[in-house]
Amino acid sequence: MEKKPLILVTNDDGITAPGIRALIEVMTGIGTVVVVAPDSPQSGMGHAITINSTLEVTAIKVSDGPQKEYQCSGTPADCVKLAINELMGKKPDLCVSGINHGSNASINVIYSGTMSAAIEAGIEGVPAIGFSLLDYDWDADFESLKPYVKTITENALKNKLPKDVVLNVNFPKRPKGEIQGIKICRQAKAHWVEKFDKRKSPMGRDYYWLTGEFINEDRGEDTDEAALEEGYISIVPTQFDLTAHYAIQQLNSWDFEL
Repeated sequence: MEKKPLILVTNDDGITAPGIRALIEVMTGIGTVVVVAPDSPQSGMGHAITINSTLEVTAIKVSDGPQKEYQCSGTPADCVKLAINELMGKKPDLCVSGINHGSNASINVIYSGTMSAAIEAGIEGVPAIGFSLLDYDWDADFESLKPYVKTITENALKNKLPKDVVLNVNFPKRPKGEIQGIKICRQAKAHWVEKFDKRKSPMGRDYYWLTGEFINEDRGEDTDEAALEEGYISIVPTQFDLTAHYAIQQLNSWDFEL
């Protein structure tokens, strides 16, 4: 009998979020599942880790099924570090993160706790995928995504991910049956124009609420943003080596003599 893969499931929206519950359901049909996720929402945490305070981990059972579940007081990256080094006993065959409530396409990957969890797994030598849906609604339709999550995961297990590559998968917000297919893409060049909503507390102190406008500078047809606009699922192979290799030759021409 073929041994089932060991799969770590995590997220940044918290262990009770509908997105991760849908992801757990799919993964229990593929392998042996261990869930280690934040005990509260950690969206926008990026790759933050906890170093100046302690971490608490509690075994819980949010839903029925064979999976082991742990909630962690730390960040998504903390969850992955603890899972691999303390809770699982050995490295998983795959780490899946999500399904995030909201986009992690384009520049959003930099800020994403969902993708940072997947990238942390990749850094530790574990193949990883981050899944996100372009819908912030807590009651978003995750049910129709399950067949796509299953086939992407099975392909990653069967065909093996390239070394040091993590998949960033984003689903368009589309009614059931209207997803056009899957496209392998590059990350669109885009940025956020930050705005701050300034308010006053009842005590008379100023405080700020971050808002902003997403600006897509990239009209290329091969980008994740273009694919999502057309109703396709985007898959971007993402690396955690941030070296701008093309710039090394130019910088070597600089004169650093004192």
